[in-house]
Amino acid sequence: MNKYEAEFSNLVRSFRKKHMGKGPSKITTTFCKNWAICEMEGNLSPVERFIASAEEGKQVLRAARTEMVKDMYQKHPPEEMEEFLGSKFVDLFVDIDIDRDFGMSIFVFDDNIEEKFNK
Repeated sequence: MNKYEAEFSNLVRSFRKKHMGKGPSKITTTFCKNWAICEMEGNLSPVERFIASAEEGKQVLRAARTEMVKDMYQKHPPEEMEEFLGSKFVDLFVDIDIDRDFGMSIFVFDDNIEEKFNK
């Protein structure tokens, strides 16, 4: 992870903290073409871990941590990320493994950020 990817990880953490109350404890970002791929550990709060102890709770949490996160980025476009990268945010793909408390987010931008920042 280079310094630009590390800074992007910090922006993701602060965005999540601002809009969700908690950010992941560890984020590793890799730029690939026009994608910023973020691997995230430590996403769940203590209350969410308790909810995940029941199967129905896992299903609710997974829905919240995927679809609701995507909706949040649509309602609150990540302007800080766009400004940092000099690229327009286009889309977001999100998934989480509740049992492992490991998530992935793929941010899609309108130009090749790998080419810009991995020189």
